[in-house]
Amino acid sequence: MFHIVLIEPEIPHNAGAAGRLALATNSTLHLVEPLGFSLDDKHVRRTGLDYWHNVHLRVWQSFDELRQAADPAAGFWFLSTKAAATPWQAAFRPGDYLVFGKETRGLPEDLVAAAGAHALRIPMAPGGTRSLNLSTAIAIVLYEAARQQNVEW
Repeated sequence: MFHIVLIEPEIPHNAGAAGRLALATNSTLHLVEPLGFSLDDKHVRRTGLDYWHNVHLRVWQSFDELRQAADPAAGFWFLSTKAAATPWQAAFRPGDYLVFGKETRGLPEDLVAAAGAHALRIPMAPGGTRSLNLSTAIAIVLYEAARQQNVEW
C-alpha cells in the first residue's frame, strides 16, 4: 500500500517496529544505508523480530538509488519537526513514500527544504517534547495515509 523509508536508521528496535507496521498495512519497508545495526539472522533474532522474514524489505545504498528506482508517479513525503504542514493536510495516495530520518538528527535540512509542501510535521503541544519516537511517528503518518484510502481490513 505505502512505502516506509528509514534513512540511516540507528536503532534496530525502531526498524523492527517499522517492519511490524509494514506488515500490518501491507506496506514495504525501505532501509537506506548506512544502518546502525546488522540485518543478519543472529542480530534480527536478538531483537525479537521473529516475523522479520515476512516483511517486504528493501535495502538501498543511497536515497538517490531508491528515488531512481521508484515509480515516477509516486509521491514522496518527508517528515521533520522543521516542516510547516501536517499529515492531516496531505493528500496521500497508494504507493507514496513516507520518508523518515535517523533517530538522532532526523532528515538532512536540504532534503526537507527541497520537499516544499511535501515536508510534514506531526503537531505537538508547546512546551512538551521536541520529537516523538521514530516508530510512533511512523505509525501516526502511516495510519493517516491508510485512513485516507478508506481501507477496510
